[in-house]
Amino acid sequence: MDKTIEKIEDLMDAGGTKKDIIFLAVSGAALLVSIFDLLPLPFDAAWVAIVLCGIPIILEAVIGLITAFDIKADVLVSLALIAAVCIGEDFAAGEVAFIMQLGALLEDLTVAKARAGIEKLIRLTPQTARIIKDGQEQIISAHQVLVGDLLRVLPGETIPVDGVLISGQTSVNQAVMTGESLPVDKGVGDEVSSGTSNQFGAFEMKASRVGEDSSIQRMIRLVQSADAGKAKIVGIADRWATWIVVTALTVAALTWLMTGEVIRAVTILVVFCPCALVLATPTAIMAAIGNATGHGFLVREGDALERLALVSKVAFDKTGTLTYGNPQVIKVKSMLPQYEEQELYELIASAELLSEHPLGKAVVRCYKQETKSPVLPAREFQMMPGEGVSAVIDGKRLLAGNEKMISANGMLLSKELKEEAEQYFSQGCTVIYIAIDQEIAGFVVLSDTVRKESGQMIEQLKKLKLQPVLLTGDNENAARAIAGELYIEEVYANCLPEDKLKRIDACQKGGEKICMIGDGVNDAPALKMADVGIAMGGIGSDIAVDAADIALVDDEVKELPHLLALSRKMMATIKYNMVFSMGLNFLAIALAVSGTLNPVAGALVHNAGSIAVIINSSLLLKWRKKV
Repeated sequence: MDKTIEKIEDLMDAGGTKKDIIFLAVSGAALLVSIFDLLPLPFDAAWVAIVLCGIPIILEAVIGLITAFDIKADVLVSLALIAAVCIGEDFAAGEVAFIMQLGALLEDLTVAKARAGIEKLIRLTPQTARIIKDGQEQIISAHQVLVGDLLRVLPGETIPVDGVLISGQTSVNQAVMTGESLPVDKGVGDEVSSGTSNQFGAFEMKASRVGEDSSIQRMIRLVQSADAGKAKIVGIADRWATWIVVTALTVAALTWLMTGEVIRAVTILVVFCPCALVLATPTAIMAAIGNATGHGFLVREGDALERLALVSKVAFDKTGTLTYGNPQVIKVKSMLPQYEEQELYELIASAELLSEHPLGKAVVRCYKQETKSPVLPAREFQMMPGEGVSAVIDGKRLLAGNEKMISANGMLLSKELKEEAEQYFSQGCTVIYIAIDQEIAGFVVLSDTVRKESGQMIEQLKKLKLQPVLLTGDNENAARAIAGELYIEEVYANCLPEDKLKRIDACQKGGEKICMIGDGVNDAPALKMADVGIAMGGIGSDIAVDAADIALVDDEVKELPHLLALSRKMMATIKYNMVFSMGLNFLAIALAVSGTLNPVAGALVHNAGSIAVIINSSLLLKWRKKV
């Protein structure tokens, strides 16, 4: 942990350390003394700025040239500094060095603000844990916790590792992980994540994910991997910078030869530096990444947003992405007059209480959530794999299962019941038949329900001229039902992982860029192959998250339109930055050649352009898509 913090602090200290700020403050004061001749010194006070701010620039330029023949902006700046000193323009040299370092500091502050979430996540990671061994409680380092260890968490403490509650009840603030403003109640069997805060009530938990596998550490790795330097368009700016340096040297030399005024050549070197052009892309990308983080997205690759701005189709997995991924009871139907639907619901929930089947557990969960009531005790429980369950509830023999189980027990489903159940089957639902004392009593319908925000999200994507596509391994009926509800026209059902790959490959071969959004292991290949992969980070599998370019931490799909609009806004900002910086450079060069600008004024104009670019990029940090 300490090493990780040191790495982050090294990143943040690249230009914005206290030393840099002190050097700039001293240099600024020295320049004021120089221009207004405030103190009787044996030397020009501007030399303080030249030494403190200029020498680091020159050293970096020399090292870059010697080690990799890297011709960039600092080469021009160094030549401008040396030339200004040679002709006696000490104040101009000091001002150029001061403003260049000030621009670098502003850039680093913008990047630091955009990536401040990294350090915050690291600081949130608990350093200690209360472990219980042989009935004794002891405090150990959180890094020493092993999977399966029994831990105790007291009120107000941060949960050290991922785990499952085995005793106690509490409320957990999960804002750091999910962005939820309200605490979430937790009881026995519920999962808790590292980095979240226990609000009240002590509880005991069994560790399930520790160390680098914990939720908070996975988030940290995702954020750390965001790197604006990987964006392809940054490479273009760097190549332009090299050509501009060569051109600047040529123009400066020709101007000196033609006019005989070295001061014009020095001014050209100052204003020709492509700092604003080089700053145009990374500052915009990092600010956009910071914005995305605030909306629940962790961008793993800087160029992911660049690629996202070009997509024309957005492909969705169904279960867990457009839907909640948890079966919900949507209908209880009683076929016998002596049983109310609520009573029938209670009986089947009681019968399924001991079931290990996901559908049985879903029935119990839904019943408890809806009624807040306990289930009845069950006796003589039996589970028939592939069929259903049998139990005695309140003296009644109850069977709950599929048609195969009903037939195996000598009963037949009526035509009316079959027709009614078929309506739900056609929608991709699951039907559990109920028999009481060898008499068909009704059925319960379960379905994976659509997320409440999915409809509005799809509508907003269409407004952005993006075509939604449904790629699901579910059956045709379920896929069509969900697609119809969300007005998705392009639907592919019964898709195996290789089928999803084929669909994405066909789209790309057709010249279209596609974004894939999914949550499961079966989505990982498609997430990897798509132009941009977005994984549901909250409920998604580790493999899916690792395969994706972007993770949606809180699973709030309503934020997807914002992310896509943000990517387009980022690219527009980059283009505006480039046009502005190049236009300002050409204007300043013309004024320098004509002699209108001197080195001091040229430095002011040039660096004003760099600062304007940084400020324009920083506006992306708080940008919000207008609804």
